Amino acid sequence: MSGETGSAIGLTLKLALVTTLCLLLVGTPIAWWLARTHSRWRNLVASVVALPLILPPTVLGFYLLIALGPSGPGGWIAGLSGGRTLAFTFEGLVIGSVVYSLPFVVQPIRNAFEAFGERPLEVAATLGASPWNAFFTVALPLARPGFLTAAILGFAHTIGEFGVVLMIGGNIQGETRVISVAIYDLVESGDWHSAHVLSAGLVAFSL
Repeated sequence: MSGETGSAIGLTLKLALVTTLCLLLVGTPIAWWLARTHSRWRNLVASVVALPLILPPTVLGFYLLIALGPSGPGGWIAGLSGGRTLAFTFEGLVIGSVVYSLPFVVQPIRNAFEAFGERPLEVAATLGASPWNAFFTVALPLARPGFLTAAILGFAHTIGEFGVVLMIGGNIQGETRVISVAIYDLVESGDWHSAHVLSAGLVAFSL
């Protein structure tokens, strides 16, 4: 295995791990709100969260590229730390991956929260538990299977994504060149053997 291939594998695993952690942190409150609220905005928020399931990855990646570029909000945020843009950086890949995989994490957690209903939380409240205590000591343990499913889906989806990461990160060795982009690059250069090895590795991982 070449150094470039090893770098792509390591970067992909790092991206998947960081993205999954961010997804759980971001997706949990969204899933909790969707499962518990009766707000008229619930369907709209759920539709926005589900947009990555509908939009082509290149379209989503294009608009994320604009948002993370020098003229977008991402450029302003990067400017606070002395940078020019979040596009074509690892941090930009994380943001794009979180947006792209968000529905794969929110939905299983939401389903898990909805599955146990109101009764356990009502019992916890009668025993003197605050809403925060009830959430951490009752809701989270009961929803553990949903969190496990969400983590697996988020991690696996990040490993295999291509269009979004290519649009946002390009193909920068050691910075944004993940496995899927490396496979594309190998095919373009005619190195089908190496592309087959990496592709077979992803198939084995999926199984």
